[in-house]
Amino acid sequence: MELIINVKQAGRKQALLERQMIEIDDIGNQPSLHNLITAVVKQQVITYNSKPFEKNLLPFLTDEQIADKASAGKIGFGSIYNEQKADVVKAQETALQAFEDGMYAVFADDEELKLLSGQLNLSPDTVITFIRLTFLAGGYR
Repeated sequence: MELIINVKQAGRKQALLERQMIEIDDIGNQPSLHNLITAVVKQQVITYNSKPFEKNLLPFLTDEQIADKASAGKIGFGSIYNEQKADVVKAQETALQAFEDGMYAVFADDEELKLLSGQLNLSPDTVITFIRLTFLAGGYR
């Protein structure tokens, strides 16, 4: 099943991911938010784990790669320095706990999804947006 996702962070002008098409397990047209999150996390972990571990002697980026990464807001080599693979089940549990703790919000088009047990209607043009929330530092008096 194909899904269009955005990933944004509160306080940033540009999205971390903008209208990226990903392929997830078929979860039906009316999945729960719980099923949606676990399917997206599974796909992202598989993608992460499939990246080759590289140790380049002299890493470099072309001018075009630098421009592309600059437009996304972060210039880096995209290398993975940790040889340990991510665990799908642990990542799913962490993502669900983070949602329950209010660390990020999820929207289907313009509708906020607030309950993990709540169902949503997916169509081929539905855009799922994940917004990482940023908390202010400081004390409360």
